[in-house]
Amino acid sequence: MLCFGVCKPLSPLCRGALRIRTWIRNHTATARLDLSGIYPPISTPFTIKEDVDYKRLEENLQKYSKIPFKGLVVQGSNGEYPYLTEEERVEVVTMVRRSLPKEKLLIAGSGCESTRATVQLTERMAAGGADAVLVVTPSFYRGKMSSRALIHHFTKVADSSPVPVVLYSVPANTGLELPLDAVVELCQHPNILGLKDSGGDITRIGLIVHKTKRQDFQVLAGSAGFLMAAYCVGAVGGVCALANVLGPELCELERLCKSGCWEEARLLQQRLIEPNAAVTRTLGVPALKQAMEWFGFNGGPCRSPLQPLTEAETEQLRRGFSTNGWL
Repeated sequence: MLCFGVCKPLSPLCRGALRIRTWIRNHTATARLDLSGIYPPISTPFTIKEDVDYKRLEENLQKYSKIPFKGLVVQGSNGEYPYLTEEERVEVVTMVRRSLPKEKLLIAGSGCESTRATVQLTERMAAGGADAVLVVTPSFYRGKMSSRALIHHFTKVADSSPVPVVLYSVPANTGLELPLDAVVELCQHPNILGLKDSGGDITRIGLIVHKTKRQDFQVLAGSAGFLMAAYCVGAVGGVCALANVLGPELCELERLCKSGCWEEARLLQQRLIEPNAAVTRTLGVPALKQAMEWFGFNGGPCRSPLQPLTEAETEQLRRGFSTNGWL
């Protein structure tokens, strides 16, 4: 006689353990990536007709190769990824990987609004040569993006991703901050490597480092304006727009912080605050591209609907750099 038992639903804890065991079984064990260091989230050069200008991108890459960056972030917010097609996003990443020295990390932005699209683009970015992917919080339906929804989203992406996942919280662009409880839950996933936090709340960054210290979870500052403070509370590096312009100076700030030269670090950090604000929250990507032109890089036009700076904005940007001794 056959006997049938009653199957009880798995508890959330058991489901999590089963998911982790399944992921480990399905993935080849590799050394966990060390994210520590400085990364410029590189811009995407365009022609006058707004086509991706791969020649000018290659010229920028050659100049960046002479700066001691840990790697590059490609197709992040400063790469104007919302305005690129999926094919363009993948092609830019593939092209950068061909040019980038093997020892440099390539972190590719693969975030989309739906989980399904993010999973698919993540797989394509990995095939294109990305060492890790940067996945921004979906935000179009931000009112429904609860911790439960975001944990589900990032877990599904990490479960299927061939490369490690870095969470990306950028409330200035998305209107949504990745909740602390979601980060603490997600950091336990073996394929979620860390977090880029662009919110600028140092108490939050310090708390995230503290709450995730039992995991090998790495936090990156998302802006040069609070890089020193982030190092003070346990961040391992930074993804900083200003590194597109003042790359050697950002790498020097990293060196000073890691070697404990806090007085020198403080003086350098103070000189970076105003130019960083100008190319990020104040004037944005058009200002970053204009500043790149001043410092010998290919910035060029943005893709519409982003507009060039006005004369007044250009002068405001120039003051941000000149009054701090950079121009």
